[in-house]
Amino acid sequence: MYKVENLIKDQSFNKLKVEKIKTSEALDILSISLEKGMVFPEHNAPRDAHLIMLEGKIRFHIMHEVYTLSRYQHFNFEKDQPHWVEAIENSKFLIVR
Repeated sequence: MYKVENLIKDQSFNKLKVEKIKTSEALDILSISLEKGMVFPEHNAPRDAHLIMLEGKIRFHIMHEVYTLSRYQHFNFEKDQPHWVEAIENSKFLIVR
């Protein structure tokens, strides 16, 4: 009936990895790991989104601004805004949209 999973904990730092935790019409939850020095290329979110840092440190580039985010910080952004991410350290974060 209930299931405990270690997907986030076990997700390796090997370039860029994106794992879908939950996908439905109303909600997507993605677990992303980004190896130090790697880039998550520019893209647009299909819905307003929340980025929740779990570990590491990233630079989030959006609207000609750069935001440095680290463990336990939260950042929200609007859909259809081109953005990209670079890892300053091995990093894991969730995207909830």
